[in-house]
Amino acid sequence: MEANECGPQGFPELKNDTFLRAAWGEETDYTPVWCMRQAGRYLPEFRETRAAQDFFNTCRSPETCCELTLQPLRRFPLDAAIIFSDILVVPQALGMEVTMVPGKGPSFPEPLREERDLQRLRDPTTVASELGYVFQAITLTRQRLAGRVPLIGFAGAPWTLMTYMVEGGGSSTMAQAKRWLYQRPQASHQLLRILTDALVPYLVGQVAAGAQALQLFESHAGHLGPQLFSKFALPYIRDVAKRVKAGLQEAGLAPVPMIIFAKDGHFALEELAQAGYEVVGLDWTVAPEKARRRLGSWC
Repeated sequence: MEANECGPQGFPELKNDTFLRAAWGEETDYTPVWCMRQAGRYLPEFRETRAAQDFFNTCRSPETCCELTLQPLRRFPLDAAIIFSDILVVPQALGMEVTMVPGKGPSFPEPLREERDLQRLRDPTTVASELGYVFQAITLTRQRLAGRVPLIGFAGAPWTLMTYMVEGGGSSTMAQAKRWLYQRPQASHQLLRILTDALVPYLVGQVAAGAQALQLFESHAGHLGPQLFSKFALPYIRDVAKRVKAGLQEAGLAPVPMIIFAKDGHFALEELAQAGYEVVGLDWTVAPEKARRRLGSWC
């Protein structure tokens, strides 16, 4: 490929499309590989780069995010890159303060405690405009990948984002967030709708910026049993997929494969397989061959 050969969006032509073909359900010569936390602390160069600034300042630097995204590809023959960012940039864009405390993780000094606290949140339709730095990082990274592998964009699913916003950080039980579901079901649905309304243009914007696949992380699915998951998580997972696909079409953008990863959500594999995503991610507790047998014709 000559240096000036570019794709339809002005990006370099993709040389290795194995990951994308697998995501679309097509036959591939081998099983493509990318890693969760692909840009991470196992890399000394990652630790060196990250030591220079605060975590969320890093997320707001397109140049640094690009560098962190590319680092693992310099070491390993991976089949995709995933943009360096964080799911909690969305609550930040909604007006909540989030800090990353060394040794503890994310912290919300003023979490959502009462229904009236929802009034503190910004209009979700403005979130994408607040997250231009993510789009810039995606565009810069896509250019510097030079077509080597596809670039994955991502976001946290509504329930997972809600848990952080209500708990004020990580939790082993999600007791505060689950209390909302039981005691404030209407307010919970209102918050989940706000988050969905924020996520849809954010994900469409990632594709417009150059993302070639999208992953939705329902990292806290395992804190819900089948009944609560079906009521408070699954409808919004479905809505995100449906509305993102419609948004891409309305924007004149080509469709991209979407991945749903619901950690510890083994009880809902069948429902996730019918939620509008091209790929269902499995965690380490699920044997792939058993999942395929369960899903049968849905795969």
